Amino acid sequence: MRRFVLVRNRDVSGVSGTGIVAEGVVFGDGRVAMRWLTNGIHAIVIHECVEHVLKIHGHGGKTVLRWVDNSTDR
Repeated sequence: MRRFVLVRNRDVSGVSGTGIVAEGVVFGDGRVAMRWLTNGIHAIVIHECVEHVLKIHGHGGKTVLRWVDNSTDR
């Protein structure tokens, strides 16, 4: 497993704010569990892969994924 946070540099929707907006984990099979931390909305979502997370939530680079764990081992 490998942990990450989503860091939002610009809030396109006006909902989540900026800074660390979610935390997550990538499991050994590549699937992702992610928990939103923003504005009292604490949803947990599952994605097929990190690429989908960034495609949906990256907003063209306005939100970036920052690894918490340095290891690339899963």
